Amino acid sequence: MFQRVLIANRGEVALRVARAAADLGMAVVAVHALDDPAGAALRAACTTVLALPGHGAAAYLDIEALLAVARRTGCQAVHPGWGFLSECADFAQACADAGLVFIGPTPDQLAVLGDKASARALAQRCGVPVLAGSDGAVTLAQAQAFFEAQGGAGVMVKALGGGGGRGLRAVQRLQDLPQAYARCVSEARHAFAGEGVYVERLMAQARHIEVQVVGDGRALLSLGERECTLQRRHQKLVEMAPALPLPNGLRECIEHAALALARALQYRSLGTFEFLVDVAPTTLPFAFIEANARLQVEHTVTEQVTGLDLVQLQLAIAAGQTLADRGLQQAPRPRGQAVQWRINAETLDAQGQARASSGSIGALSWPSGPGVRVDTAASAGEALAPQYDTLLAKLVVHSSGGWADVLRRSRCALAECAVPGVATNLPLLRALAARPELEAGALHTGFVEQHLAALLHAALAFGAAQTVPDFGPDAQGKQLVAPMAGRLVEVLVQVGQTVPAGAVVAVLEAMKMEHVLTTTQA
Repeated sequence: MFQRVLIANRGEVALRVARAAADLGMAVVAVHALDDPAGAALRAACTTVLALPGHGAAAYLDIEALLAVARRTGCQAVHPGWGFLSECADFAQACADAGLVFIGPTPDQLAVLGDKASARALAQRCGVPVLAGSDGAVTLAQAQAFFEAQGGAGVMVKALGGGGGRGLRAVQRLQDLPQAYARCVSEARHAFAGEGVYVERLMAQARHIEVQVVGDGRALLSLGERECTLQRRHQKLVEMAPALPLPNGLRECIEHAALALARALQYRSLGTFEFLVDVAPTTLPFAFIEANARLQVEHTVTEQVTGLDLVQLQLAIAAGQTLADRGLQQAPRPRGQAVQWRINAETLDAQGQARASSGSIGALSWPSGPGVRVDTAASAGEALAPQYDTLLAKLVVHSSGGWADVLRRSRCALAECAVPGVATNLPLLRALAARPELEAGALHTGFVEQHLAALLHAALAFGAAQTVPDFGPDAQGKQLVAPMAGRLVEVLVQVGQTVPAGAVVAVLEAMKMEHVLTTTQA
């Protein structure tokens, strides 16, 4: 095993990796941006905590600064967590060139899977179905031509790199494409240090199923599938393992496809292969959409049903151990059902749009008991940092009594969660947990938007947080009030300029996305 590991990330993922590494006897070095001071939990879990010379996401994308910290502190390996540089082949290669072990796939594997167009091409070579899409990065004109060729089906605009809902927009009207294209390009540039985007045909009524694989470069195993269908704005809210019932034989087909893709690369480390399953019967029942060659936020539910510590497994493989060394000659059978609820710091406006909340966290209260797990780095007294992900905690509930029992336990656990001082999406999650469609498994990726009005109404009964004003001018039609804290990306008007109602005047980055601010009638 390694003697000392650098964690090139922040927040909850940094704490999760630090604890796993410490359990294996490794010293841990953590970093933080100048505007992101490390919390008490991180300082307690790590041997060393150092500041990076930068602010915001840019600090965690600074390869030279990260390598300098690793060299200065005598690290042998670097764990990238998720997001930021976790799927960057250049970073993995830079680590290798510096004599450091990148805890993840090889640079070549990252180069293939970290670029969604090349991952699509791999799927096609392996005979795995994909949706109609471009072969690589497209210009706006090319994206418009592709849209028109779909006969009204709509398209997804996607960043070629990264994940987590960034650089991703669904477009169902041609006139909305230029704005969606611009925002995807900008989000990709700021979050992943690349700005190429591609387009893909939209599957409007779909379930989102992903397969967790692990390989040591020779042996390869599937650790089962997860269901990530409950989403909002293509960002996951709730994840389950195993998936809810699928049509006969489809689960095996999807798992076979994931293993075929990983086997073609002689995959090493953890990886997730993601698919859409068409809710309506079609000639294309499922399609590969992307691979995440890293640790996933939702790895927790797989851990709960397999009994494995996936981060320790990832560290051991990077240190040269095989799956056989870890006692994994065959995939473990799932034990019961698990679900993860993402608790975010956010407010809801009257239309149900989520906006990053601000403030300082009060005395936190988390549930406990059999089958209940909370992963968080949040601490009392901590001021929210709107320039970063709004994820506060992950509530994970496990039961051997089946999906109905998991939901029952979830309702109780969600009711016991308390995050005073800041608004969260807990009321929305409580309303979701109470929906009969969840127990019946009647879900699709647009479920939250489709039932948003009813969910908001139900959330009021669960103590919904305060609402915030819509985008719009103040009582004088001369100032635009930002609806949330965030980073100002772009200002599109001049001082003294007269603008019509509905005009785009600025772009604000918050909650992992860029939000367009427009004028309205005073």
